[in-house]
Amino acid sequence: MKRHATALLVSGALMFGAATAHASLPDEATLYKNPQCGCCDEYARHLEELGVDVTIIDDVELGDIKQQAGVPYGMGSCHTIEIGNYWIEGHVPMEAVEALFEQQPDVDGIGLAGMPIGTPGMPGPQSEPYNVYLFSDQDAQPFMTL
Repeated sequence: MKRHATALLVSGALMFGAATAHASLPDEATLYKNPQCGCCDEYARHLEELGVDVTIIDDVELGDIKQQAGVPYGMGSCHTIEIGNYWIEGHVPMEAVEALFEQQPDVDGIGLAGMPIGTPGMPGPQSEPYNVYLFSDQDAQPFMTL
């Protein structure tokens, strides 16, 4: 009986810890994309699964949004997200998005160049490390490798 109570207590603590990690994300985000890009819609669904209400805008000039966000030239992807005080460029894994909001560095945002297979919204297995970068004023620095 005592062992069962301990297991329940540990399970509850783990569930609380998982909820706390997601609680650090803002409630709302705006995803800017090309109207024909379905993988961007899939990425939005991943954010929604974490409790973020995502507004999708597909009738803007993405180059202007990327410049406004401070995304470095050549480091772009198919969509740009404004969430909280940050920008997320591309198919950044949720682990990195959560780390951004937990650490709250003084940057414009984080990104993952291109459309790597295996990232949220991109089907298939991961075939190489994902090099997520921090960016500010069109300058990129390494953030994490997943």
